[in-house]
Amino acid sequence: MKQMPWLAFTIDRGSRIPVFEQICDGIRMRAVKGDLAAGSLLPPTRVFATELGVSRSTVVTAYEQLVAEGYLQSQPGSGYRLCPVGEVELPSEAMTLQSVAPEEKSRQVACFEAGQPDMRLFPYRQWAKTIARICRRNPQQLLEGGRVFGNFELRQAIAAHVSEWRGIEADPNQIIVTAGATDALEICLRFLAKPGEGIGVEDPGYLPLLRFVRAQGLKPIYLRVDEQGATLPVKDKPPKLVALTPSHQFPLGGAMSPERRQEFLRWALQENAWILEDDYDSEFRYAGRPIPALAGFDRLNRTIYIGSLSKIFSNALRLGYAIVPQELLEGFQGSMRASGLKASIMPQQPLAEFITSGEFYRHLRRVRRIYGERRKYLLSRLAEDFADFGVVRDTQAGMQLVFHLKEAFDDRSLTRLATDRGLRLQALSEHAEEAPGCNGLILGFCAFSEEEMEPALAVLKSCLEENRDQVTNSARS
Repeated sequence: MKQMPWLAFTIDRGSRIPVFEQICDGIRMRAVKGDLAAGSLLPPTRVFATELGVSRSTVVTAYEQLVAEGYLQSQPGSGYRLCPVGEVELPSEAMTLQSVAPEEKSRQVACFEAGQPDMRLFPYRQWAKTIARICRRNPQQLLEGGRVFGNFELRQAIAAHVSEWRGIEADPNQIIVTAGATDALEICLRFLAKPGEGIGVEDPGYLPLLRFVRAQGLKPIYLRVDEQGATLPVKDKPPKLVALTPSHQFPLGGAMSPERRQEFLRWALQENAWILEDDYDSEFRYAGRPIPALAGFDRLNRTIYIGSLSKIFSNALRLGYAIVPQELLEGFQGSMRASGLKASIMPQQPLAEFITSGEFYRHLRRVRRIYGERRKYLLSRLAEDFADFGVVRDTQAGMQLVFHLKEAFDDRSLTRLATDRGLRLQALSEHAEEAPGCNGLILGFCAFSEEEMEPALAVLKSCLEENRDQVTNSARS
């Protein structure tokens, strides 16, 4: 058993390079130079975090990134070990930490941008191996779509996934591969609704959906959201279609109660209406297993289920899916033949194999753990340092939190101020049409380490203090 000596290198707190990347670069360079022997055992994460003066989650993120790249191996109960350098693609001497230009290391995602996965955690090496294996075996699979609804093997993998994770029993032939969840929503709206017809949408709700509803000439019918979830449409002139986020309401968070779910299902049967269930980030539940989907209770009778692979896996792939009832299959097939499939063909076969091999779930478990630590950190900081400005209602799920502001603040002017200072916030009121009391900030946390959030929180606090003064002075005048 080889024990790695203390990895003595310094952390540059003033650098634009995130701390966890500095740790990754330090270990990579020592591996390239031969300072660390293959099989060397890295320091335990808690010990190393103490030595460097950083949080344990930062060290865990760095180690897991190096596992994804193939530099380290993780063995339960025995920690992290260095792989033989011949098994990884090593950077050239010109690509050391010091020689990389700042603009090449800068990120495109501003702090607190909601709904963004951390692509630094993406399992690039395993993904590349999957693509290479397909190229050796049958490269045509990367370019051949084959079917109107997308790659059949990917649809089989999705069917197995939703059965295990969401309680939905569906035939692969009921699944449409789409260019993300938004594309799935558009496909369903085009087929199920005609211009001039009403559609029930949550208020507050998902802005891109509302924009598309209006662009299609549809009439939005606003469904207020209470403690049990979206409320049912009023009885006079009910819509024939409603769009819901029952497992994790956007943007408020929270899950629809079982009683409200049953009410919607009874309503859909009585009115011969359809429910669009947008399940955009249901895998990210940090207490227990994900809540079963509404479509699972309904057995895909009156519910069309929409899921996303962009949030779980990669926002660059832009893949999602819709699962439609058997009754609608023929109509959807005709509609898809006329409009064509927008989803990229190339990643579909590799993703199918990535799911069935188990690599997808290893990645999901890892990022869910890391996101959970980041969420806990943000919650604690907001509770400790921001209690004078507002409150967070923890829903134990999702990729963002809603910080509900006190009356002394204006969320829209606050987001503009924060944007000018390099943050990316969303105003809760921007997502509301008729719903009262929507004054808050939507804060994403998944794509940002604790070290990245720490200075951003200081900026946010200064913005809140300035906004409070502006609102107070405006009220006096």
